[in-house]
Amino acid sequence: MFFVLFVLIGFLAKNFRRGNLNQLPEWALGGRRLGTFLVWFLVGADLYTAYTFIAVPSSMYAVGSIYFFAVPYVSLAFAIAMITMPKLWTLSKKRGYVTAGDFVSDRFNSNALAMIIALTGIVAELPYIALQIVGMRAILTGMLTPLGGNVDLASNIALVLAILVLIGFTYTSGLRGTSLTAVMKDAIIFTTVIVVIVTVFVAYHSALHEAFTVKPVYADLPPKFYNAYWTLFLMSAAALYLYPHAINGSLSSMSAQKLRLSTALLPIYGIGLAFLALFGVIIYGVPAAEHVLKITYANNGAMVVPTLIATVTPSWFTGFAFLGIFIGGLVPAAIMSMSQATLLTRNVIKYLGRELEEKRETFIAKVSMIFFQLLALAFVFIVPETYSISLQLIGGIIILQTLPAVFLGMYVKRLEKYAVAAGWLAGIVAGIYFEVYSNFVYFKYSIIKTTLMPSSLGFIFVGFTALVINLIVVGVVEAVVYALHRQPKNLPEYI
Repeated sequence: MFFVLFVLIGFLAKNFRRGNLNQLPEWALGGRRLGTFLVWFLVGADLYTAYTFIAVPSSMYAVGSIYFFAVPYVSLAFAIAMITMPKLWTLSKKRGYVTAGDFVSDRFNSNALAMIIALTGIVAELPYIALQIVGMRAILTGMLTPLGGNVDLASNIALVLAILVLIGFTYTSGLRGTSLTAVMKDAIIFTTVIVVIVTVFVAYHSALHEAFTVKPVYADLPPKFYNAYWTLFLMSAAALYLYPHAINGSLSSMSAQKLRLSTALLPIYGIGLAFLALFGVIIYGVPAAEHVLKITYANNGAMVVPTLIATVTPSWFTGFAFLGIFIGGLVPAAIMSMSQATLLTRNVIKYLGRELEEKRETFIAKVSMIFFQLLALAFVFIVPETYSISLQLIGGIIILQTLPAVFLGMYVKRLEKYAVAAGWLAGIVAGIYFEVYSNFVYFKYSIIKTTLMPSSLGFIFVGFTALVINLIVVGVVEAVVYALHRQPKNLPEYI
């Protein structure tokens, strides 16, 4: 019943604050007419995904305290958003930007650089969408396993049908559909987190104590991970609002002031994230749940949250909670694929010499959205789950290399496009090199399992090293340009 309501909201949302959905800003940004709370729900749905509900607890369960970096990083991320997103919104409203690529093209007077930034965003986003589907698959497994039969076949069929429904209302309603369904999704998620926490600590009041008795090493951060911890949360915070879906969500706001207010309220989501992370530890203090996880799911970390919910809550509430987490993957997947489609249309196809009329541009974006969602779905079926999760680990490293173009571009006047492009290339190459070295040479893994690299200071996040190299190259090229007495040309008046 709730899923039917979710679908109806998605399709009927096209009439909400009605606009011409044949115009790309109307379809992709909701006409920039979303108020404080809708933006709050939308960006929250944007950033707290089904994979967040699966991956953070799973990592805490398997590895321990280092993955609690997810909690402090969101606080810093929202501080960064408070500084950068209102300014980007103001510039976008004034000059008609729909994507970060539009800004880069205008700021640096370079369609080629904008295309590089757009393609970087598209590549970094794709495994993110695939992992929403991986998260949804875990929930379907949890729902269907007690029923017996061919669980894999049934969950795959249900997954395909859900994605087709998602494609339908995203194509029809655009961002209006995802913003209104985000409200329903977050209401269910908040209810679930509160009920599970209360139930665990009432029925298993010593669960956390017992969990740390079973896993005492999880109570502290090992010294060798000190630098890994702060580089992870610092770089994750810097990367979060560089992702195209986060920028799209921010640009949908009605005004810069409403965007500031909604951003100021986002730390509320951080409270929920802290409890979700603790679920990965608490399960050790709930013997019944841990037994099911070990026996039924063979210690599959992706099933930590579904197992804990199913163990401590009645069956009717378990279904309600699973629905919330399931659509918690559908909504972000829609926003992410829309942001990819918008980048492809505005900053790749258009810059390749294809002048498009407005209606045609929007149609291509809608078709591209379908392509990206189906590609992500195929990705999940073709690539083993473990490998698909591993691929996502480099997404943050990739998107971080757009920081000089997007964030510094808004504030630093003396910034040449050649310096930014050279820094981007150096950062991408360095990130890939250190990922390959760390995983296949140092740790001798057969697949990519970590984004940490060894150093004289202990382990650090590869993205940190890659971004430092990026910024150094930008600085060196800028110094050369300055020595040649060249000045940036045709800067917009706001720089």
